[in-house]
Amino acid sequence: MLKKTVILGLCSGLAFIGISCGKAETATYDRGPARSAAEAISEADRFYSDRPDLGKVRQAIVSLRQAQGEDQSNYDIAWRLAKYNYYLGAHSDNSTEQDKAFNQGLEAGKTAVRLQDGKPEGHFWLGANYGGRAKNSTMSGLSGTEDIKSEMERVLKIDERFQSASAYMVLGQVYCQSPRMLGGDVAKAIEYLEKGAKLAPDNALMRIRLAEAYAAADRKGEAKKAIDDLLAMKPVPGYEPEYNEAIAEAKKLQEKIS
Repeated sequence: MLKKTVILGLCSGLAFIGISCGKAETATYDRGPARSAAEAISEADRFYSDRPDLGKVRQAIVSLRQAQGEDQSNYDIAWRLAKYNYYLGAHSDNSTEQDKAFNQGLEAGKTAVRLQDGKPEGHFWLGANYGGRAKNSTMSGLSGTEDIKSEMERVLKIDERFQSASAYMVLGQVYCQSPRMLGGDVAKAIEYLEKGAKLAPDNALMRIRLAEAYAAADRKGEAKKAIDDLLAMKPVPGYEPEYNEAIAEAKKLQEKIS
């Protein structure tokens, strides 16, 4: 029970998780004529840009899976499948769809890592899907936490600035939200998050995670400052959904610590 509680906490706000959910939808799509991988990726990216509509995320996944059937060795398809499945699993309110998305995301992430171990995308989204699956499964337990740490630490070795330094954010959450007896360390969490915020000052989700860590350490003044900094920020083009999620969470935390 303790392990399940830990994982539920640490996975509640992993990188690019939102707070709104959509209904599961069942849809079928014609395969149509074969297209190039570049065309499929471009189409999937357009669908994903409207990701608050989960139907568009599902369409993006279908496009990529069809393309992967024609090109099993394409790294850019594999890591996108890991990313898009993660987003779907994290936002869907249907447990069956969540499990399916995270499991497919894990497989896609493993494929991406196998194809290009020296690049950050596969490791990052593989780690995110480990977190998503752990949130939904008591069987993952503490091993889920260790898998997340391992993949995010690998990302830092490859490119610490990847995805606006979000590997620092995820590691900060893991250390902040885990009990001390299971490796939790709020001071270490703050260290990771402060470094991430310094590297990527425009990462809105980093700011709210830092504010949460300060609050957990009973450093309310610094938590309020981090929230004020976030509220004064403007969204980075293309990341408006994540910005809106961060703002909503910041307002809730602001009420809690005021």
